[in-house]
Formats: sequence, C-alpha cells, structure tokens
Amino acid sequence: MPETSRYERPRSICLLRLSALGDVCNTVPLARALTQTWPETRLTWVIGRSEHRLVHDLPGVEFIVFDKHGRLRGFPALKNQVKGRCFDVLLLTQTSQRAALASMLVRAGRRVGYDRPRSRPGHGLVINERIAAVPFQHQTRAYLEFARHLGADVGNVDRRLPVPDQAREFARHHQPEAGQAVIISPASSHVRRNWHAAGYAEVADWVIEKTGRPVILMGGPSGTERMLAEAIETRMRQRPINLVGQDTLKQALAMFERAACVISPDSGPAHFADAMGTPVVGLYAATWARRSGPLDSLAHTVDRFAEAAQQLAGKPPEKLRWGKRIEKPGVMDLITPDMVIERLAAVL
Repeated sequence: MPETSRYERPRSICLLRLSALGDVCNTVPLARALTQTWPETRLTWVIGRSEHRLVHDLPGVEFIVFDKHGRLRGFPALKNQVKGRCFDVLLLTQTSQRAALASMLVRAGRRVGYDRPRSRPGHGLVINERIAAVPFQHQTRAYLEFARHLGADVGNVDRRLPVPDQAREFARHHQPEAGQAVIISPASSHVRRNWHAAGYAEVADWVIEKTGRPVILMGGPSGTERMLAEAIETRMRQRPINLVGQDTLKQALAMFERAACVISPDSGPAHFADAMGTPVVGLYAATWARRSGPLDSLAHTVDRFAEAAQQLAGKPPEKLRWGKRIEKPGVMDLITPDMVIERLAAVL
C-alpha cells in the first residue's frame, strides 16, 4: 500500500465530498489548492450526481459520480470504479454515515478526516489522521485545513467556479446591464431556513422604488420554490422578473456573477454568488453565518443566530455544538425587512 510522509508530494489523492451543493462549492478551494501545489498529483473527487453538474469542468480533477438517490446502487458502482486502485491519501471531508460507508470502499494509505470536535459517530473508525482542531472555524476554511494538513499552499486560492460562454449569454440576455440587478434566491432546501414571502416582497419593492434597479427572482424547479416565488410576486406592488425554474446551474452562476448583489438564506446560491465575487445579503437565523455564511460577505449578512440560540435553545451560540441548527417554526421571523434593507443600502 502506498505511503507518504506528511509533507511529501502525494502521487494520488481521493477527495470524498458527496453533497450538498453549497458544501461542494466551498470545497472547490481545497481542490484548487491541491492541484496548484502539486499539478502532477492525480486528484480524484467522489461526488454526488447533482453536485457534479456544478463542478464537472473544474480543471485537473477526475470525478467519480456517486448516485445518492438510488438506495444502495451507488455503493457497488463506486466499488467497481475504484477496484484495483490504491490512493496515497483519502480526504474524507464529510461526516455523514453514507460518506463513511463510501470511504470504506476506497483503499488509501493515509485516511484524513475531521478533528474530534467536528466528527460524528463512525467518522473516526474510517480515518487514521485528523486535521487540526480550530474552534469556530468557517466551513470553507475547514475544508482548506485538509490541504494545510498535507502541506499544500492554501494562500490566494481562487474560489470562482467555471462558467461556460453559453451560460454567460443567458445572463447577458436577462441582465443587459451588468452590475445593476438585485437577485433574490429565496429558497433553501431546508424550508425552515426560508424567510417569509411578505418580507421578500417588501424588500423587493424597496429595491425597485428607491434604487430603480430590477429585481430578479431565481431558484430551482421544485413546487416549493415556485410557490414561494409566486407568493412574493402576489405581495409586491412592483413587478419582478421571475426566472424560477428556468435556468441551469451554470446559468445561475453566470447570473450571480453579473448581478449587483444577491439576497438569499443559508443555501447553495448564497455560496455560489459569494464564490463568484458578488456581494451577498445573507439571511441567517436557523444557522450561524459565522460557520456557514457567505465567506466574503459576512459583513453584509443579517445574522440572528445568537438571538435564536438564546430564545429557542436557552444558550448563547458559543455554548452550542459547532454546526448546530435551530430549524424551528418562526425562527426566521427574527429577521425584519428593515434589517435587510439596511444591509442592502450599504451594499448598493
């Protein structure tokens, strides 16, 4: 079995991060740090099918797509694709039980996982090294901790995601003037992280009436996302552009890249826009922006997690488990339209 010392250049690395879209977006700097430090090292990323669509064109990376939605189908398929291979290093950057089981199919001399405070049950059984424990570390920087553990250079890593020309044509069509539109991506896959339609409507009307900028609603094709967008439109005095369910992931990246700013709860789009260099007014109460907010836009984020922790968990946030979610009914009501407008006014 191949072995490397801690700071010797690995010949092959397997990065295992299956999901979700926002986390995969935030794992891109780790992949880039590895390929930039060791361009001759073979980097293989085991990733979920939906997430693969986001990063499939990332240079210097081989992808193995894992089917998370086919019950147990993904495991024999993964076993077949890594059969006969042994990596110098496995980076297990996900603590779910599914990720732990998938990692057992990957042969590697060094198996690097999270420090004990950030581990979950079973994670320690499938690794033999741990990254450094850094209290209250943002998740994007936690991923880079894996590269730092191997001795890779983690400075000045590009976070932007690849965007094809066809996607930028879509963005130019819907945003003829760059840097003008305010995009609202109102829905998270976790419904209790979502703000209410009335709040979004009030903020959207303020943007149109006070700044003269267009407002574009964006999101996936699910019924929940379409219904939320319709509810926002119904409550508005002005008329937004509704593109919910009409774009691909790459087109969404191009739209965010071209916008003046993006308003979003804790969701993939908040991280996409942030990675593309666009200011994000994040809406956080169910989760803590300090851990999972848009990294370069934390100053613009409305973060009410501290209040949620005190009111709904009875503790200050520093006393809760790192990564704790407070996804309880009404938690997002701690955010008011005035708070969001204040952040928007500063950004715009």
